[in-house]
Amino acid sequence: MGKKIIKLVIFFSIGIFFIIFSFYKIHFSPHIHLTSRLSSEDFEKIKITALGIFHFKNLLFIFFSILCGAIAHYFRALRNILLINPLGYRVRKTTAFYSVMICYLANLAIPRLGEVMRCTFLQRYDKVPFQKSLGTVVVERVFDLLIFVVLFVLIFFLNQELLLNVKINDSGTTPNSWLQEKWATLWALKYIVFGTLLAIVISIFILKKTSRNKGKKHSKIIDKFKNILVGLWQGLISIKDLKHPYLFIVYTVSIWGFYFLGTYFCFFAFDFLKDLGPMPAFVVLVVGSIGFMIAQGGLGAYPLIVAGIFVLYDINYAQGIAAGWIGWSAQTIMILLVGFTSLILTSFLKIENRETNNI
Repeated sequence: MGKKIIKLVIFFSIGIFFIIFSFYKIHFSPHIHLTSRLSSEDFEKIKITALGIFHFKNLLFIFFSILCGAIAHYFRALRNILLINPLGYRVRKTTAFYSVMICYLANLAIPRLGEVMRCTFLQRYDKVPFQKSLGTVVVERVFDLLIFVVLFVLIFFLNQELLLNVKINDSGTTPNSWLQEKWATLWALKYIVFGTLLAIVISIFILKKTSRNKGKKHSKIIDKFKNILVGLWQGLISIKDLKHPYLFIVYTVSIWGFYFLGTYFCFFAFDFLKDLGPMPAFVVLVVGSIGFMIAQGGLGAYPLIVAGIFVLYDINYAQGIAAGWIGWSAQTIMILLVGFTSLILTSFLKIENRETNNI
């Protein structure tokens, strides 16, 4: 219990740090430094941008964004059923969807609690053994991580012209603050990615070092880590053995497709974003996802990253931070509404008997 509390405090502290961090102007030339807090004019832009969302047309696009997020999670539930069926168990679509939404709802409170609750939920209502459902969840997570890496690399190739223009413009003798902000954003994104990879490498190195110095107790940790990697690989290659492997691909594309639509619909709720086109929305979807990886529920980190991306597309930082927070709020509201609704509807679910559920 103590470890969970520590993790919770750390994740929320990271979120609070990014919230505070977002209210400072940052420059990376010639040295990294915080210059000042946002001006009163900047705060006024944030206020006007946030209040501008309360118009019927804008709220309608936010609603479409929330709806797309819910549909994406429904396809996630269908994909999970595909993975469970070959194990000899039949899962109802309603049960699978409720379990997915309860998972995301729980993860808003405590990191990784959702995965445990999701598997417990399936065990209770559709009699799927905990370990077997957990294996399918791990396969899903690994597959989504691979998709994310591919998309992340893809956006850098698709936006080479934008990044090249930043380099050419910033090579002049009198760079202005707008160009400095562009460079700040670009380098901030690089530091986030590099820092994440560095943390993984350091963690592996420390584990190996301690296992050499302190014997079998720590070598078991290394063995467990290796077993996890082997299990992940076996889970990935097991996809080809599914009865309908093409459906797995269709559902995966649908998940990311509706994620994209949910992000893009948010753009039309703001006058300064609606004409940007789909590419910036694609970048926000992929790079913005990092915010959910490094902070609890994306708190603070997601709006900051999104605002930085908008700066690269010549959008005012203050307006971008407001749009980022509204986009984050839309996603969080969707999880809260649909998650709590799923919790309520579970009371109407009939608990399946093991004899009728096992195929």
